[in-house]
Amino acid sequence: MAKYRLVLLRHGEGAWNKENRFCSWVDQKLSSDGIKEAQNCGKHLKALGFEFDLVFTSVLRRSIQTAWLILEEMGQEWVPIQSSWRLNERHYGALIGLNRAEMALNHGEEQVKIWRRSYDVTPPPITESHPYYEEIYNDRRYKCSDVSQDNLPKAESLKDVLDRLLPYWNEKIVPELKSGKMILISAHGNSSRALLKHVEGISDEDIINVTLPTGVPILLELDEDLHPLGPHQFLGDQEAIQAAIKKVEDQGKVKSAEK
Repeated sequence: MAKYRLVLLRHGEGAWNKENRFCSWVDQKLSSDGIKEAQNCGKHLKALGFEFDLVFTSVLRRSIQTAWLILEEMGQEWVPIQSSWRLNERHYGALIGLNRAEMALNHGEEQVKIWRRSYDVTPPPITESHPYYEEIYNDRRYKCSDVSQDNLPKAESLKDVLDRLLPYWNEKIVPELKSGKMILISAHGNSSRALLKHVEGISDEDIINVTLPTGVPILLELDEDLHPLGPHQFLGDQEAIQAAIKKVEDQGKVKSAEK
């Protein structure tokens, strides 16, 4: 029997997810479909009897908005929420704002997959001439983070995401888990993948094949040493979840009409 249980999810679909663009640290609201995904997630978790004591999010609104909608559907709006940039999506550097399918057409599907899914490959860094540089680095939310703005990343591999996430996991989330609290983490595709890699011991090579759909809760059941008792479980209609995973994987491919 599990000593600890944790629910992790990638936020509902954002506006740039819908447009198939690298969103990263650009702050986007949920799309109309993303709102429905979050609401359905909350309904499903309520039906399964989950009761949360604490929620962790990134500082990006699509992560926070997803958490709000889930708690509202569950009638648990009072549950405290803690937010940190350390749960942010991976910083995609110079790729931010670009269309994934167009990138696949120009650079090849395999290169885009490496940029999106590999463990230790970092995309080209963002520079001050990038159209979204000022929007990101002049944002007030990063003026009160636990690192100086000069030390915020300009591009990240998944390894970099894990490196900046682990201190928060170990110092903030783990103690709450071990105190017996039921925790929800509303994060992003890559911060969630990084956490799964750490908790489940997924290899550097195998993590490239781990894809997370938006708005689908993932249950982790852990022993007293926080080792998994089995593989993570996607909660919901499994056929629909597999279709959603394929949809995410296809975002990095050239559209059929362009092939």
